[in-house]
Amino acid sequence: METHFGNLPMRLCGVLVPSLPSFDFLNSTTFWAYLFWILWLHRYVRLLVHCLSHWTYKSKPLPANPKYTNQDVTVVVPTIHDNPEELKPSLRSLLACNPACLYLVTPYDKFEALKKAAEQLGVENVQVLSNTIANKRRQLCEAIPSIETPITVLADDDVTWPSKMLTYLLAPFEDDKMGGVGSCQRVKRVWYEPWSTRIWNWLGAAYIERRNFEITATHNIDGGTSCMSGRTVAYRTEILKGHDFLSEFQNEKWGEGTLNTDDDNFITRWLVKNRWKTWIQYDPECELETTLENSMELFVLQCIRWARSNWRSNWTSLFIEGHVWKQQMWCTYALHIATFTSLAFLVDPLLLLSCWQATADWDTAQRERAFWAQFIFMFGFTKVVKLVGLFKRNPSDIVFLPVSIIFGYFHGLIKIYALLTLRTTTWGSRPDGDTNNDSRLQPLPKPSEYVASPKSKEHSDLTASSASGISDGFKIRQKVWGFLTRNQPEDPGKI
Repeated sequence: METHFGNLPMRLCGVLVPSLPSFDFLNSTTFWAYLFWILWLHRYVRLLVHCLSHWTYKSKPLPANPKYTNQDVTVVVPTIHDNPEELKPSLRSLLACNPACLYLVTPYDKFEALKKAAEQLGVENVQVLSNTIANKRRQLCEAIPSIETPITVLADDDVTWPSKMLTYLLAPFEDDKMGGVGSCQRVKRVWYEPWSTRIWNWLGAAYIERRNFEITATHNIDGGTSCMSGRTVAYRTEILKGHDFLSEFQNEKWGEGTLNTDDDNFITRWLVKNRWKTWIQYDPECELETTLENSMELFVLQCIRWARSNWRSNWTSLFIEGHVWKQQMWCTYALHIATFTSLAFLVDPLLLLSCWQATADWDTAQRERAFWAQFIFMFGFTKVVKLVGLFKRNPSDIVFLPVSIIFGYFHGLIKIYALLTLRTTTWGSRPDGDTNNDSRLQPLPKPSEYVASPKSKEHSDLTASSASGISDGFKIRQKVWGFLTRNQPEDPGKI
């Protein structure tokens, strides 16, 4: 008996050891070759295709007899700026484009100061509106019902427009199916500040340059993008004034809450959902200038906010709404799915490691040539090609390239942190933007105990008649419920 139990540990080892996974495949050059090519193709096919697409991209030409003129445009600028005087240069550039009307929307506590600044502009087509809180969606909805022109342009309060901005933004609307048009962008550079400031300013400029590259490339392939930037974007007013749009825009859900951030992502998805086209006017005559944060803390907070928006919106596009799978197949692969797979601090080392391990059977000279070829391609081409326009305009910017590469790896950590904090909706980079943050992600209103949709024969007929899989009866209940809850007292939840 003692001998029997004395051998028990050895017998257990004999059972357990064979069941442990074997890592012998790590010694296989075939495994490393497969891994290398899977990573390489996934990461670089879209880049090479985007290079060709971006380089051949063309803006829509100006029509000889345009359907719309500048007087067919209303501009809406939501703002929470504490010093309206600082807005005047931006507002003057917008007014120089001669829109029919300019709406400025601000919270109640800043209304009088903004109204006084607007009166000093000396024009009659500026109207100042107010709403209860600092919330961009609600500020936009304050102005939208009053718009009478066929085209509405939404703009940030810090952008500077060229004089022909509206002329170029209107050109794509010659197509009756065109729903939204964006412009190319540049960051206002600082040249005489300390190096610490110039570095973060350049990283912002590089971010915008990459965005110009990506958004033109994808539009040239399947007409899609993950987000039409709200810095300046034109929409058909009929889209924004639609009852369903306004209702869902103000009641978008994320998890168990009503989401009031990520407004430009929502509008972009709405256009896809309703099969409206979008386009980007990538031309110097349609190039706005904007500002981003120039300090480390604020720039990183800004990046975290953008990353959270990307996670939320791309998840919704892929797995909640799902329209992109059929309508924008390339964007689905190159933009939406890439959000979940593009972590350079993991992929780049794996690419170099797999390249080295896959060539273990080669002679040393060939093996080193293969490794350095991949290294040069990775750091000399893939990290540079999207920034060529930036370097052409300012060749001295090449000194910032190492900073860009390092920050690119750090940005992977930002994305992971953003993923873990998706319920946080703070602005982060501007304290005045978080005054009413508790209203950005509110608990969903509870259904009324006293109001319910009757189950009638007509309701059953409506349900059965829906060919799309979403019943008309359900749509009716949504509209009724939206009307009933729209004016209920708010019960902001903690984030």
